[in-house]
Amino acid sequence: MATPHATLVFSRHGESQWNVDNRFTGWVDVDLSEKGLGEAKSAGELLKADGITVEVAFTSFLKRAIKTCNIALESADQLHVPVTKTWRLNERHYGGLQGLDKKETVKKHGAEQVLVWRRSFDTPPPPIDDDSEYHPKREAKYAKLTPAELPTTESLKDTIARVMPFWEEAIVPELKAGKTVFVAAHGNSIRAILKFMEGISDDDITGLEVPTGTPLVYQLDAHLKPLPCEVAVAPLKFGRYLGDAEKIKAAAEAVKNQTKVG
Repeated sequence: MATPHATLVFSRHGESQWNVDNRFTGWVDVDLSEKGLGEAKSAGELLKADGITVEVAFTSFLKRAIKTCNIALESADQLHVPVTKTWRLNERHYGGLQGLDKKETVKKHGAEQVLVWRRSFDTPPPPIDDDSEYHPKREAKYAKLTPAELPTTESLKDTIARVMPFWEEAIVPELKAGKTVFVAAHGNSIRAILKFMEGISDDDITGLEVPTGTPLVYQLDAHLKPLPCEVAVAPLKFGRYLGDAEKIKAAAEAVKNQTKVG
């Protein structure tokens, strides 16, 4: 078996307040919930317990991911690690759905249509209104983006097209240098990279649930090919989650059921 050359660790941000409220979040800069703060701390404890020493970290422009990154590093006693923030690791932009209650949206548009918006690979939701309070053009953090870069809605395909240039330009060189890299981001920006690394199909990637605040660890060879892992959970073949397997499964199921109208 090949010797690991580099280590890549993903963590989806801890539960946010709008996860609790069951609202579509996307680029809206919602904070972590109390549970989410605890999940971020736990992620760091798991990194420390596994003996993982992070050398460089990346996160998005959204506070739920930034705080997850900082709290996890602090909890792992590695708060000194340099962190790069980028809008390219932001969550998928949910367009006109942002701010809406997920179950109310199902009642209004039908479960089938909402499922297409949430889980289709290349069908984006309706674009956000130009005068919406949630339009990203209103936020100073995006002032340097061109109108072409600033999304008004995104499919997963669009999110991948946004994330992967940053992966190639910023993250890949650190991995080639043999470093241990920590990426604290969002369900869909992590999905984008996992699709590439794991070779997951367009159809299957939309069903991959990434649990909150749970580190996902990859060992990579010198060509940055992921090394097989016996404890990978399908559809993953190479990544291993740190922590309690049953809890991880339950957390992923909870994400999947957010639009179920009981």
